[in-house]
Amino acid sequence: MFEAVVGNEGSLAERVADSVLQLIIDQNLTCGEKLPNEFELAGKLHVGRGTVREAVKLLVSRNVLEIRRGKGTFVTEKPGVASDPLGLAFFRDKYKLASDLIEIRLILEPQIAAFAAQYAQECEIQRMQELSAEVERLATENIDYSDIDIELHTCIAQSTRNLVMPNLIPIITSGISIYNTFPRHSERMNAIYVHREIIDAIAKHNTNKASDAMHKHLIYNRRNLEEIKNKFDSDIKQSDKF
Repeated sequence: MFEAVVGNEGSLAERVADSVLQLIIDQNLTCGEKLPNEFELAGKLHVGRGTVREAVKLLVSRNVLEIRRGKGTFVTEKPGVASDPLGLAFFRDKYKLASDLIEIRLILEPQIAAFAAQYAQECEIQRMQELSAEVERLATENIDYSDIDIELHTCIAQSTRNLVMPNLIPIITSGISIYNTFPRHSERMNAIYVHREIIDAIAKHNTNKASDAMHKHLIYNRRNLEEIKNKFDSDIKQSDKF
């Protein structure tokens, strides 16, 4: 139930935005659900429609709400999670970015795999096995498997039962997407074996093996990236001689 907006902290629009956010939480509104219209919100909060409009704009900028012209205001697919939450599009050195993201993934993903081994349900494990098998099929047929790879790692992260994890998934998916822009010719067989090893450990609820397998996977990625960079630097030096 809404209450009139009171208090002096922050602008009125910010306080109204907080009240609307609380409404979403209290009423358990999920992605795609529609909010009361501007007139209703203004009446319940005892503020002007212009203030409600500004509050909605604030929540749109935070990726909590989206306005669909002619239809109304709706909760976004991933409330509060922007499409590029880390601002990675603004980094020019993609090699350094890919390398640093692997370092962050090395901190996060081995423990994520361990949590998945501890908490994943059978239906989630089955989905991981299906995705792993699809990665194997695409890799052996020399077809790009980037999207399936991202879905697999996302599935592992979601199975941890950690409330914060959905907001950390963009770090993982961004790391995979950027890493996959580099050549990976020697990696395909590794992708087959290491994904199978990770999922087998999760299926057996072996936390240590799941963590170790994920760590090995990321160490291999880092080494592969270093080899790519060294080859690129070598090619540049050779071209400078002519």
